[in-house]
Amino acid sequence: MSQQPVLLPYADPAFVADPFPFYRQLSQEGPVRRAVLAGDLEAWLVTRYEDGLAALSHPQLSSDVRDASDPRFAERLPTTDRESVLRNMLRSDPPDHTRLRRLVSRAFTAHRVAELRPRIQEIADRLLDEIVPAGHADLIESYALPLPVTVISELLGVPVSDRHDFQQWTDDMVLRGNEPPDPARVDGAWRRMRSYLTGLLEAKRARPGDDLLSALVVARDEQQRLDEDELIAMAFLLLVAGYITTVNLIGTGIAALLAHPHQLRMLRDDPALLPGAIEEFLRYDGPVNPGIARFAREDVTLAGVDIPRGATVLIASAIADRDPAQFPDPDRLDIARRDNAHLAFGHGIHYCLGAPLARLEGQIAVGTVLRRLPRLALAVPPGELRWRPGGLRGPEHLPVTFDAGAPA
Repeated sequence: MSQQPVLLPYADPAFVADPFPFYRQLSQEGPVRRAVLAGDLEAWLVTRYEDGLAALSHPQLSSDVRDASDPRFAERLPTTDRESVLRNMLRSDPPDHTRLRRLVSRAFTAHRVAELRPRIQEIADRLLDEIVPAGHADLIESYALPLPVTVISELLGVPVSDRHDFQQWTDDMVLRGNEPPDPARVDGAWRRMRSYLTGLLEAKRARPGDDLLSALVVARDEQQRLDEDELIAMAFLLLVAGYITTVNLIGTGIAALLAHPHQLRMLRDDPALLPGAIEEFLRYDGPVNPGIARFAREDVTLAGVDIPRGATVLIASAIADRDPAQFPDPDRLDIARRDNAHLAFGHGIHYCLGAPLARLEGQIAVGTVLRRLPRLALAVPPGELRWRPGGLRGPEHLPVTFDAGAPA
């Protein structure tokens, strides 16, 4: 029996601020639900945890948008250079995915990431040094954004002074709420991004450094394991994915603590809870919303629902991570929650390569704020926070007050 698609109400400010009551209703209606997403794109939402876990490893669900029957999914990409944009590991399947991921995986191992801890802590403290005297700040603009941008820029070998440019180009390529993509804006942003990356990679080729992009240039030129389009697409993916979701993790995590004073006190009293708190922030209100897209290579059946070839399947981690069959009392923020195997980083061969780095940045960022900003509080009522409308979830701004002049 064919379902009528339900519209995700991105135009409703109440939904944007708190989509979870609506999501709860969707999950109660069935495990797989047809829905209209941002930009009037249609998908099948997988709303329950066990089904989402299975879908993320399903052999007939592809990551390649070229398997989508609806051409509008590809039209969200730059029209002038679409194939180049797609040559990255996020949108590829084996064997290309296996080869591309292997090239960068060593940079994101738990051991390699742990070596970055002192430098990440230094960055966090320097950023807070700049705002502590004032007693108030926008923690997104002054802290949650520049911290991961600086970290990924240094890891890749990108001049931090260029961060405002690539942030703007990324912003121009991101779909906003229900707005249709503006092809001219998307194409212009990609052309500027590609030109920038081409010049940057040429500079690495002429004068390589001890950074990840230099290593990828060597892989391109000496070992022939990347072609030029793949090299540029990899640089683009690492640069953008390396910071944009972590900004949301930090901002949403701090906002959640400020909305739950008891949890905030628990964490201040026992910093050993911090790793578990980061996992709970990811489960409770993750940075990707509603979830992770796949495309059906063939007709498939998920949770008893027949899905046609070419359909878009959205593994709705934001909904599945509040599945009461998997998480007791799922709508309660509980930083001491155990067995918190959320889907915020995905599952299977596409499990987020940067998860160890995001976790470490989240722990340092949140822990340092709690240690250095006494009497931290929102500067506006919680209902006045503005949230990103679709795809990537997090507060656009996080105005706070605190005791000025607190020592390091």
